[in-house]
Amino acid sequence: MRLTIRTNLAMRCLMFCAVNNDRIVRKHDIANLCNASENHLAQVVNTLAQQGFIETQRGRSGGMRLARPMDQIGVGEVLRAFEATLPFAECFDPEANTCPLSEACLFRDALSVAIEAFYRAMDDWTIGDLVRDNAALDRLLALPGGRGLPICGRGEARMPPPEPRVAEPRIPAPDARVS
Repeated sequence: MRLTIRTNLAMRCLMFCAVNNDRIVRKHDIANLCNASENHLAQVVNTLAQQGFIETQRGRSGGMRLARPMDQIGVGEVLRAFEATLPFAECFDPEANTCPLSEACLFRDALSVAIEAFYRAMDDWTIGDLVRDNAALDRLLALPGGRGLPICGRGEARMPPPEPRVAEPRIPAPDARVS
């Protein structure tokens, strides 16, 4: 199984918006940081907005942000929005199916079970699960000047890691015994 580029870009876009949840983000910033074409990303953004995953704002200070909290956007829901209309194999498309085995073949049934199991597994994940407490992703996607993500839902902003401490040599205390 392989996800389409559009689905992959949709997930990148949603994770970008979640990491930068305190602001409206621009398509240009997402394209730069996620290695995507702005034209291709525009199509993905349009679908994400139509499906209710993001809100868009036009104009000079326009951009996009998540339409609902990141914990209410299921990964399975996003994948279905982009992948469900595409036939997984030729036999899943009645108009294009030329397979001579389709009337007797059980492979399609096996694939259907596997695909549904995949989506059910993805239903257990949310965008919040993918970005929360993910410092590496935060470093890659956070725009300068942002507040960062809340830690464990407590509303505290992520702070950069503290500078490593340099151990100072310990001087042994003088012996208190008097001889």
